[in-house]
Amino acid sequence: MPHVDLLIVGAGVSGIGAACRLTRERPATTYAILEQRHAIGGTWDLFRYPGVRSDTDMYTYSYPFKPWAGASSMGDGDAIRAYLAEAAIEHDVERHIGFGTKVLGASWSSADARWTVRAETDGEPGTWTCSFLFLCAGYYDYDRAHQPDFPGLADYRGRFVHPQFWPEDLDYTGERVVVIGSGATAITIVPAIAGDAAHVTMLQRSPSYVACLPAVDPIADTLRSRLPSGLAHRLLRIKNVLINQGVYAFSRRFPGQARTLFRRGALSFLRDPAYVDTHFTPRYNPWEQRLAVAPDGDFYAAIRDGKASVVTDLIDRFVPEGIRLVSGETLQADVVVSATGLALKPLGGLDLSVDGERVDVGATVAYRAAMLSGVPNLAFCFGYTNTAWTLRADLSARFVCRLLRHMDRYGYSTAIPTVDRDAERRPFIADLTSGYITRDIGRFPAQGSDDPWLVRQNYLRDAAAALAGDVTRGMRFEHRAPADVHP
Repeated sequence: MPHVDLLIVGAGVSGIGAACRLTRERPATTYAILEQRHAIGGTWDLFRYPGVRSDTDMYTYSYPFKPWAGASSMGDGDAIRAYLAEAAIEHDVERHIGFGTKVLGASWSSADARWTVRAETDGEPGTWTCSFLFLCAGYYDYDRAHQPDFPGLADYRGRFVHPQFWPEDLDYTGERVVVIGSGATAITIVPAIAGDAAHVTMLQRSPSYVACLPAVDPIADTLRSRLPSGLAHRLLRIKNVLINQGVYAFSRRFPGQARTLFRRGALSFLRDPAYVDTHFTPRYNPWEQRLAVAPDGDFYAAIRDGKASVVTDLIDRFVPEGIRLVSGETLQADVVVSATGLALKPLGGLDLSVDGERVDVGATVAYRAAMLSGVPNLAFCFGYTNTAWTLRADLSARFVCRLLRHMDRYGYSTAIPTVDRDAERRPFIADLTSGYITRDIGRFPAQGSDDPWLVRQNYLRDAAAALAGDVTRGMRFEHRAPADVHP
């Protein structure tokens, strides 16, 4: 039964980042990573649909200790996988990864002050133990996507696919394609396939906001040509963090003005006020749902050039030749792409227990958006929803390193976040109304109303708390008796 000081679940951007941080800040700490897939990358290894890319700039999405060297400010899936692999090589991480290992559950023993983790490696059962467990498996289900039950789907004669499971043999050249959905995935796929398909129609129930950002940042090119890469990277991260936080704060404080700016952005490409008002004027305010991003306005450009179009309507049913809408119109489709969202799965879906008592994650409260109330020596990673995921992922990893240093210094074996029973509880993500979030958010931990139980969407304030805040506040520490110490 292998034992390590810290066990990481997941070898995606969060898990690789955590391992790199551990190597940099706690080189004597033993660790391992268990990864269900057979490659580094997580999300970026799973999603292979056309055009898959980051929807935030890579200067904030990349790690602060490894400058992004790509020409584009928004990396595609291949570039991001290569970046993660390079980071793993540079920090000697890959030899610590157990590929093809699916973690099923973990049980904590207070008497032993350790987790026992149940897993399967290529179908063979196995067990690990660790003193601290760090869950970096993301927040959605890799095996199941959100898929509505469309009436008449069995009658449809064309090809029906979901982006999460994009088939390698799908040839859409010269085909009529309908993409159902209006979120980030749909906004990415439409321009990526529009050049080869006969025509692409995006079918949406209601409009979404689409932000147009430059694919290449001229300021980045200037700084990287004149400054050392590390310094240029730090300056670009600061610039983009401030811009992203400023846009978010402006949108929430002045929603009317923000709506006007997004409308102007759409009009700058489409030049048709009636079309924009029909298909790109959402019912909600900016940043009440996550923004979709179009590099250089490629999504709008595909519509302007006649390669793609948008239909705002409801599906009545599928018919053999395509999709019949509530309005009575039928969309002819050789291929239908159901970009209908994700199915959330908190903490990788692990079955957790503490001293034989099952942990109901939905009944816990998040501590610094990284630990669970009442659950010892366990951290999880959940990035930001209003900016780059990696910003908070890295803060969480650095907080775990600080917590472990404190425990070492005072000889503690156990750290347990402890919340008042009467404390106010709110949803973990309280500021977004996106369907994929509201469907399953009750399965996630709650948040409180003040530190350290508040889950902010503000990197600048979180950075101060994670890097310099009091790790003892709201935390109960325990020593393990010498007789219980295991070799």
